[in-house]
Amino acid sequence: MTAHPTLANAAACVFDAYGTLFDVARLAEPCRAQLGDKTDTLARLWREKQLQYTWLRSLMGTHTDFWHVTGEALDYALAAIKVDDPRLRSMLMQLYLEPPLYEDAAGLLKAIKAKGLRTAILSNGSTTMLAGAVNGHNLRGVLDLVLSVDDAQVFKPHPSVYKLATDRLGVTADRILFVSGNGWDAHAGRHAGFRVAWVNRTGLPRETLPASPDFEIKSLSELSSLLGF
Repeated sequence: MTAHPTLANAAACVFDAYGTLFDVARLAEPCRAQLGDKTDTLARLWREKQLQYTWLRSLMGTHTDFWHVTGEALDYALAAIKVDDPRLRSMLMQLYLEPPLYEDAAGLLKAIKAKGLRTAILSNGSTTMLAGAVNGHNLRGVLDLVLSVDDAQVFKPHPSVYKLATDRLGVTADRILFVSGNGWDAHAGRHAGFRVAWVNRTGLPRETLPASPDFEIKSLSELSSLLGF
């Protein structure tokens, strides 16, 4: 099978972590017994505030690590659903250290490595959080690099975050296929010069932002045909 023409010279695949390789929408499932019918609302609010706080902190110039932001977002979400349970909060935070992996992620990473392409994660996640997620799912052997915004001291979608990938991999942006399940991240990666595949699992419309993704797919498994294997 032949790779898509725009990916013929691809040297690396760089993946977002949360919402792309790791399914954070299911993160609160182990606590459904405690949360009941508030589980889905909690998960949605937690993720929304987590992202909003990264953007706001970047604009305000008040950077802190993603673990702290995740805790702030959880506190807001718990308050919004009127739950005050420190033990439950601790359980939910610990779940972020080993979030569930999408079923199609591990096999795809192995296949990409077998094809001879370099692989990396580029994430808002802190170094500690990413280590927990990667090691917990035994992904270390299929990843060349795990890049955290800790090194840029600002969150996505700031251009300096995406530059981490080109600097550390030592290849030009146009030779990187960036893969993200977050539409805003996919647009920002394209704006940074990457070839981009947006994993649009839920059929959302494209963001009305500059630099639209090159490809729109429904699952990670569809990357294999784009890359020619």
